[in-house]
Amino acid sequence: MRRLEQAIYTYKAFREENTDELAKHLSLLLIPGSIIALDGDLGAGKTRFSQGFAKAIGVEDVVNSPTFTIIKEYEGTKLPLYHMDVYRITLEEADELGLDEYFYGEGVTLVEWSSKIEALLPPQRLSIYIENQAGQERLFHLTPYGEPYRSWCRVMKENGNLQ
Repeated sequence: MRRLEQAIYTYKAFREENTDELAKHLSLLLIPGSIIALDGDLGAGKTRFSQGFAKAIGVEDVVNSPTFTIIKEYEGTKLPLYHMDVYRITLEEADELGLDEYFYGEGVTLVEWSSKIEALLPPQRLSIYIENQAGQERLFHLTPYGEPYRSWCRVMKENGNLQ
């Protein structure tokens, strides 16, 4: 069986407002059970993206990294947001948390440092790797796994939001 090549799309953010724009474009495509897996070096902008994303789906609370609480739940006007930061836990600890309830729930799940728990992530998701560039510039690498994520990326590329 031949494995399909995985498409990778890119988005260049020149300043923080561009990160918010990417988050807003994605928020327009969400459905219940959507999963966005975030990775990148320390300070790459995972939490900044999460804040822009939360705002785009109508979360009015202050959103910060749930590094020590691991999971924070927010009510948005569009969908609930389940914001996770798994940097400080092991794969075994994550497995004991019952993350499936979030992954297959009615909200959207945003996982910072998702590569640490890749074995637990659903096979269908949107993975975003954020790469630091000069100054405030960031390069976002979006990899869609399954539907609807492939469709999202195609639509965003057709609309000129992704390369």
